[in-house]
Amino acid sequence: MPDAALLAVFIPTFFFVSITPGMCMTLAMTLGMSIGVRRTLWMMLGELTGVAIVAIAAVLGVASIMLNYPQVFEVLKYAGGAYLCYIGINMWRAKGKMAIVDPKLAQVNQADSSSSQIQAKVPAKVSTKVPAKVSRTTLISQGFITAIANPKGWAFMISLLPPFISVDKAVAPQLAVLLGIIMVTESVSMLAYAAGGKSLRLFLTRGDNIRWLNRIAGSLMIAVGIWLALG
Repeated sequence: MPDAALLAVFIPTFFFVSITPGMCMTLAMTLGMSIGVRRTLWMMLGELTGVAIVAIAAVLGVASIMLNYPQVFEVLKYAGGAYLCYIGINMWRAKGKMAIVDPKLAQVNQADSSSSQIQAKVPAKVSTKVPAKVSRTTLISQGFITAIANPKGWAFMISLLPPFISVDKAVAPQLAVLLGIIMVTESVSMLAYAAGGKSLRLFLTRGDNIRWLNRIAGSLMIAVGIWLALG
């Protein structure tokens, strides 16, 4: 199990990054308003599965480098720290706009209902007109693809997770604890967005609320990046 001091850093960092509006969170909010929270859970299942795969692959890959190529890991450590600082600076500079989901986000391919897919895009205007008859498989696939096909998600996990894993201890128990925290945090965040609906959207688009969320998360990312590079 990771040290309590490491968890005290990891939990708030990942929480604020997770709760900050992004593609997965706005997707959950849009589906929650249009097809209901209960059916949105299927999308969440796919998203959580994808996040778990990315996290496990990131930790095992970097842990292997740490054990077999320590010099390469030193370079990766500095690169990861720089990338986390880069993310944090970008979050600080963000203008506080939500990534809104297009009405075409959930268009069903009527030509073949057995293989219908949701087509995800990130345009400028919001819509909650999602077809009611979207299969569970389609929702799961959309969540899974959104999580696993994002190269920034891979880079983020590779940069953030390894510093919280000690190669002097068994990797599996540490990974299990971190993965459990990630799953709980992502689940709570997506449920909040899916259930919050219009009220949450109004809150996030009012004043500088998103900007402050971005700045809190960005500050934590910069701090962790510096800690990673110097630690």
